[in-house]
Formats: sequence, C-alpha cells, structure tokens
Amino acid sequence: MAASMTRWFGWFPALTLGVTLIKCLLINTYRSTDFEVHRNWLAITHTLPVSDWYFEETSEWTLDYPPFFAWFEFCLSHLAKYFDKEMLVVQNLNYASPATILFQRLSVILTDLLLVYAVKECCNIIGTCKSKEFLGIRPFVLAVLLLWNFGLLITDHIHFQYNGFLFGILLLSIVRHFQNRHLEGALLFAVLLNLKHIYLYIAPAYGIFLLRSYCIISNSSDGSFCWRSFSTVRFTLLGSLVLSVFALSFGPFIALGQMPQVLSRLFPFKRGLCHAYWAPNMWALYNVVDKALSVLGVKFQLLKTLPKASMTGGLVQEFYHSVLPSVTPLATLICTLISILPSLWILWWRPNGAQGFLRCITICALGSFLFGWHVHEKAVLMSILPFSLLAVKSREDAGIFLMLSTSGHFSLLPLLFTAPELPIKVLLMLLYTLSSFAALKTLFRSASICFFPSLRLLTNLYDVSREGPLLRSMEQLYLMGLIPLEVVCEWVYPLTAWQQTLPFIPLMMTSVYCALGITYSFIRLYILALRTKLDREKSH
Repeated sequence: MAASMTRWFGWFPALTLGVTLIKCLLINTYRSTDFEVHRNWLAITHTLPVSDWYFEETSEWTLDYPPFFAWFEFCLSHLAKYFDKEMLVVQNLNYASPATILFQRLSVILTDLLLVYAVKECCNIIGTCKSKEFLGIRPFVLAVLLLWNFGLLITDHIHFQYNGFLFGILLLSIVRHFQNRHLEGALLFAVLLNLKHIYLYIAPAYGIFLLRSYCIISNSSDGSFCWRSFSTVRFTLLGSLVLSVFALSFGPFIALGQMPQVLSRLFPFKRGLCHAYWAPNMWALYNVVDKALSVLGVKFQLLKTLPKASMTGGLVQEFYHSVLPSVTPLATLICTLISILPSLWILWWRPNGAQGFLRCITICALGSFLFGWHVHEKAVLMSILPFSLLAVKSREDAGIFLMLSTSGHFSLLPLLFTAPELPIKVLLMLLYTLSSFAALKTLFRSASICFFPSLRLLTNLYDVSREGPLLRSMEQLYLMGLIPLEVVCEWVYPLTAWQQTLPFIPLMMTSVYCALGITYSFIRLYILALRTKLDREKSH
C-alpha cells in the first residue's frame, strides 16, 4: 500500500501536471476549421429545439455526431454563456473572440481529466508484475505513452477536437474487461458509440469478445467453446443494457420521425473515398498507382491525354480514378471485413483473455483505417492508444508499436501547416518519439528506470540489448527515412516552382510513405496474433 501511495503521489501527478501545462501553453496556437465546427454545435444545441438540431444548416459545418455528443455540446453551452454569449449565436459564423478561444481550449483540457483517470486505471492493471525489477517501470512507461501521446496533443490542443475524453472512455472500458467487469465495459462502450460513431470500427471486436467471454460460461482449462455453456440470461442482460443506451440516445429522434435525417448526417457517403488530405492507408497507395499508370499510359501512347484525377486535387466529394476502377463504399466495406475477419475468428476460438481482446481491437481499428471509406488521418490514433497497453507487456509488441506510432504520428504533421507551429510540432514529435524509444528500450533491457537519458542514449536508440534490438535493420532504415521526408516537405519543396502547380505533392508523399509503415505494422500484428494462437494450441 505504501509503495502504491508513493507511486500515485510521485511521478503520476508530475506527468499529468507537465502535460497539462503544455496544453495551456498551446491555447493561442493555430486553430483548424474544427474549432468553428464545435462553436457552431454549441450555438445549435443552445439556441434551437432538439427537433432542429440535425436540420440546421446555416453553417456548412452541420451537426454530424451522434446524439450523446450533441447533449455534451448542450451542457458545455450553458457554461460558455458565462464567457461570451455571442459564440452561441448561430448566425455568428467563424466567431472567435478571445473569450471564446479560452473557453473552448479550456473545455478540452478539463474534459481530458477523464483520460487522466483512465490512464491511472490502466497503470493499475498493467503494474501487477511479480518481478521486483519491473515494479514501477511498466506503469510509468505506459503513462508516458498515453498521457503524453503526440497525436492527442496536436489534434486536440492545436488542431482542435475532443478526442482525449473519448479515448478516456475507451480505455476505461478496456480496463473494466481486464477486471472481468464486463457489463460496465459494455455500458461504457455503448455510451462511446453514441458520442462518436467512428468507434464502430472496433465494435466487432467488442461483440465477439462479450459473446465469448461473458455470455459463454466455460469450465474447461483451455476456454474451448460449447453452445451448452451459452447463458441466455447473460445475453439478455447484455443486450438490454446496450439497447437501453441506444434507446436513450436515439429515442427522441425516433419519436420525432427524424431517424432518416439523423442517419444521413452520421453516414454521409457522398463525401468520397478519401478525405481532402489522404489518410495514410491502402487507398493512398491505390491513388498513387492510378496516377502512375495514367502517366505511363500517356508516355507509351496508350492514352491520348493525361486524365485529371480528382484524387490529386485534394477535393472531398469527387472520387473517380483515371485508370484503375473507382472504389465504391460497398467495396471498402468488403475489404474492411476481409481484413478483420481472421482476427475475429482467432478471438472467438482462442480468446486469450483480455489481452487477445486488446489485440483484436488494434487489428480491427487498423483494418478499418487501412480500408475504410473517407477515413480521416486522425483515426490512426484509435489503434495507437489501445496498442500502448500491449507495447509495455511484450518485446515484439513494443517493436511493432514503435513502427506504428512513429509512422502514424508523422502522418499527422501536415495538419499543422502554419509557420509558427512548425517548430512546435517538430519538437513535440521528437520529444514523444525519443521518450517512447528510450522508455521501451529501458523497460525491455530490465535496467533500472531512467527516462531522461544521456545524449549518448538518445543518439543510439537501436543498440543491441541482451535479446537484440526492438527494431530490425529494415525498420530502422524506414524510420530514418522520415527525417529527409520532413526536410523535403517542409523546407525544400516550398522553394520549388512545383509548389504553385502541384501543391498537393508533399501531402501525397507523406501519406504514401507513412501508409507503407502502417501497412507493415498491420501485417506484423497479424503474424504475431497467428503465432500466439498456434503457441496456445500447442500448449494445450
């Protein structure tokens, strides 16, 4: 008990306070259009009746999140009026008074307290290690990876969104499943889905896990499946709980006969295959291949003229390709299902407890990110943050995590394109990346804790420990390639004449290069999942 008290009144509050101070220093940095999006939602939910929320379109940034998030904005709006009432006027488009900026920034920082609590719970369940040598090290590393996550810092506290408290709910839900408090975990995830529906990406993993681990009561040592062990009572209780949350969320709109309108806002398939800034996924690679084939077609006189593909113009609603078949929403759904089905199959037949569930969540999030329709680049965080819990438990997971987080976080850098934020984003990226490498390396060398390493350690992140380096030579070479890529995109290319005629090239280069690293991480995750399954079968 004394050691536990010392832990939480020592380094954990220090980490929390440190990252909170950084968030406060970022209050006056660049704001994206998402800042106006959420200001507009504050105004809509505060001034209009519920029946008008999903019909209001004075601004182009219409309400397109599930009802619970609308109610969240409604609650915030009643605090916002004490800062500046003008921000709550629907017609005040692009309104950004100093008081408005302060309120919205502080609202993100304060709601992040839920993330802090969730991280503390994660550290509690991950810190139960028999080896005294690791006591305190593993929870510390996990807290660094989660609290100081680079992606959350720039997307929430510079670019502007509310991902922190949403990921707090997700992590808390995962923790409850580790603690065998499955109904609580299911309740939290149902609430999360009704706050932001992008978490449907990982809903299949939740569904299979809850059926397998909660509704089926297995007495066998290997947890083998048997329908006779299926609990109808538990299934009914679980289903009633989840349906009640959805009824509470969507019930008012069903009663108003507005469900078609709400669903059209939540799932706007007319937006196109790719976002204006391509997410680093398979469709970025597909787009580049299409462009290369069109250029080669003209060169070898297979095509008369070079087709103008919308995918290189950064447009949102056009999504046709020049040579390759254009991709439909149904095609992306099929590809996504194919990519995640093996992991769901493994979870069903060889669940491997909450750790198998966590691995399946990561694979489902990555599969949906790589093959989904109109994926935003920020969605890569849905796989990076949960995977952090596995990264501190397994050496091989740690290596995959470093590949995934570094390439995934690097892909977010173009979100901040203004000059004042350039040194900020580069320094924060370096701080988090070097800390992650140093912390995981120290953890798996079984050395005494030291997370402010010397310059020698920072410049020798890949040296060989007793069990070999965390990264293979090819992986090290790939990550080192991010340095010249950043130099070219930020400093060299803007000085060329191509900047005026082909401004999308740096974004394309970043998306394509990072897509290679993320796809590679996805493949390695699958190989590790299959190997774990085979090892468990051999042991039984």
